[in-house]
Amino acid sequence: MSIHDLPAVNASLNGLSAIFLTAGFIFIRRKNIPAHKRCMISAFVTSCIFLVCYLTYHTYLGVVLHQGPTKFLNPAWFRPIYLTILLTHTILAMVIVPMILITLSRALREKFDKHKQIARWTWPIWMYVSVTGVIVYLLLYQIFPQK
Repeated sequence: MSIHDLPAVNASLNGLSAIFLTAGFIFIRRKNIPAHKRCMISAFVTSCIFLVCYLTYHTYLGVVLHQGPTKFLNPAWFRPIYLTILLTHTILAMVIVPMILITLSRALREKFDKHKQIARWTWPIWMYVSVTGVIVYLLLYQIFPQK
């Protein structure tokens, strides 16, 4: 494995996080709190591993290779769509970090009423960020590979 494999690893971690989030949602709807808790903690751990890999990759690109992030140039007609997805993904990825920490903290402190209030917002944003992370990877490296 090389540093250039990290985008695929990152997409896989995002996809795995989305799977854990989906399972956690299903479990809480079925009132299976222990399974919900395990899934949500797994989603959190998976997202933390993603963040370490993401920062490692982009730091390596910048510091060691003196490169910026891969730019989406072609096809030109799709670039505005890609940039819209990337922009919403990036902004919401920054917004979701403190929301996840607050949501998790409230659950671990057993403040379930407050946990539920913020989780109604945290879950869909976190899911969006996880799914669009996979979409960004697919667009940039698989569907329209940039050279």
